[in-house]
Amino acid sequence: MATFRRPHQAVDFDELQRRFPPPPEYFESAWLDDPARIEAKQLARLKARAHMAQQVPFFDRRWRQAGFDARDLTSLDDLDGIPAYTVDDIRASIEAHPPYGDYQGASVAGALQEPIRLFASGGTTGASRPTLYTAWDREVGALLTARALYLQGIRPGDVVVNAWAYSTHNGAHIMDEALYKWLNCVVITTGTGNVTASKKQVELARDYGATAILTTGDYLLHLADVAEEMGLDVREDLALKALPNIGDPATLEARFGVPVLDSYGFHEVQWVAVECPERDGLHIFEDAFIVQIVDVDTGEPVPDGEQGSICITELYKTGSPQFRYNIMDLSTLRPREQCACGSWLRKMEPFAGRGDNMVKLRGVNLWPEALGEIAMRVPDVSDDYFVRAHREGNRDEITILVTSTSAPADFENVREQVAKALADTTGVKIGVEVVAPGSLDARTGFGKAAKLIRFEDER
Repeated sequence: MATFRRPHQAVDFDELQRRFPPPPEYFESAWLDDPARIEAKQLARLKARAHMAQQVPFFDRRWRQAGFDARDLTSLDDLDGIPAYTVDDIRASIEAHPPYGDYQGASVAGALQEPIRLFASGGTTGASRPTLYTAWDREVGALLTARALYLQGIRPGDVVVNAWAYSTHNGAHIMDEALYKWLNCVVITTGTGNVTASKKQVELARDYGATAILTTGDYLLHLADVAEEMGLDVREDLALKALPNIGDPATLEARFGVPVLDSYGFHEVQWVAVECPERDGLHIFEDAFIVQIVDVDTGEPVPDGEQGSICITELYKTGSPQFRYNIMDLSTLRPREQCACGSWLRKMEPFAGRGDNMVKLRGVNLWPEALGEIAMRVPDVSDDYFVRAHREGNRDEITILVTSTSAPADFENVREQVAKALADTTGVKIGVEVVAPGSLDARTGFGKAAKLIRFEDER
C-alpha cells in the first residue's frame, strides 16, 4: 500500500470549484458579484491567508518587527499596515537560508504528503528565485489562467500551440495545465523556435487547425513572416481566432485580424487580471487577489488613478504566500465601478513598465518601456528596441537602440525622427541608434527568453 498522498488526493476538486468557479461558469457567477459580496469574500479569505502566512518564518519575522499580528486584521483597510516586501527581500532570504529561502509555505521534505512543484523565475531582473507550489496552488493557478484564456477567445476543445519556453519558469507549464485540465484543449507543446523550428510550428498550426499560438507577440509576428515566406495567407491559412499573447495589441490585430484583449500576471501567482470585450481596463480576479498600487520610492499607497508599483496579495494559496508583494511592475488602479459588461470587479491599467528599471536623467524619471513605445510610433521603426543606461564622461546617459526595415542609407533620417519624438515627449536628450531587424536578438533574448529583456544598466 502506498505511504504517500498523490496529487489528485491532495485536492478537493469540488471545494476548489466552489471557491473559484472555472470558465465558463465563472463569467455567469463571481464575475457578476456585487461590491458587498466581492469585499466580504476578500476579507474572509484575507484573514485566513494572513494566519497561514504568519506560520512562515519570513513573514512572521517581518510582521513581528512591524508590530503586526494576523489577529489584528479586521478590515481590508488594515492591509495597508502590513509591511510589504520586494524581490530584494526574497534574495536576502535565499542568501541567508539557501537554496529555498525561508519564505516558502511548503517544503520539499514534505512532498510525500503535500505534493510539490518547484519553479524558478526567469531572472530577467536579477538572480532566479524559487517558488514551491502545492497541488492546490497549481490547480487554482491553472484555473485562473483558464479564465483569462477563455475570455481572450480560447474555447473548450480548441487545438492550441504552446510556443512558450518549457523551462524552470512557470509560464509554459501553467498555460499547458490550464488548457488541458480546465478547457479540455488539445495542446501541441512546441516550445520556442530553438526547440521546434519556426517553419515546423507554422506547419503544425496549419495542419492541426490551431486556433491560437501562445507565445510572445514578437515571436508570433515572426511566425507570421515565416508563414508568408512559405506562401501562406496568415489570416486564411492559419485562421487564428484568439491572440492571448504579450505584445503590441494594435500590431497583432492589424496582422491577424483578431481582437487582442490585454491581461496581467506573473510567475508566483499566475493570472491576475484580464480585459473584457469592452476593452476598458483589466478586471482583477478579486476572489483570488487584492491589488494595491504603491509609490515606487516610498512603498506608500497612492490614490486611485495614480501610477505606481503593483503590490499584490494572493487569497488562494496553501503554500508559499505572496502577501503584500511589491512586484515593481507599474500600473494604475481604478475606483470600483460597474463595467458595461456587468462586472463590478476593480480594474487596473495594463502593465506600463518596471519601477526598478526607472532611470533618472537630468532630473526626469524615465522608464525603458515608455521610451520604446514612443520610439515605435515613429514611421519606419519596427516593433523591437533595447535601452541602455551608461556613463559618458561624468554624466549618466540613456541610449535606445531601435530596428528599422528602411534602407541603411535612411537610418540617419529615422534616427533623427526618433530622437526628436523622444525629446519632445520627455524633455531630455536621449541617444538613438538605428540597426537592422534581428540585430537586437542577442540582447533581448528573442527566441530564447520567456520574457524579452528590454533594458540594461551598464553604469
